[in-house]
Amino acid sequence: MTSQALPVRNRRGEGMHQAMKRTQTEEQLIAEARRARELRERDYREQALKMYPHVCGRCGREFEGKKLRELTVHHRDHDHDNNPPDGRNWELLCLYCHDNEHQKYLLEGTSAPEGGKDPAVTYQPFAELGKRLREKKE
Repeated sequence: MTSQALPVRNRRGEGMHQAMKRTQTEEQLIAEARRARELRERDYREQALKMYPHVCGRCGREFEGKKLRELTVHHRDHDHDNNPPDGRNWELLCLYCHDNEHQKYLLEGTSAPEGGKDPAVTYQPFAELGKRLREKKE
């Protein structure tokens, strides 16, 4: 009696080759989406780091050198596709403050602050920026 191997099939009735091909296509799509997201993030992060001082907008810590990677770009409206060229939707936050910002809204059951401003924020890192720029020009 000769034994012939029956083709292995998954739940969808696909052979192994079909399932592997489908999986490779799915993996390619996921990899492309991740690359696109990383490029988009790198692009707006670099813009934000050029625009704003390397200071956390919540706790006021300053970052430079290797520590600069701990400074993240927070989208005020929580929409990562809203990246205006003037950066009005961004603020630089350290990893801890950024995580705290997102946790705060998760706990409250909301996705974004009403009116775009957080009344609990007391530190204003750019409060005298206009004055300093005018003094620098003079």
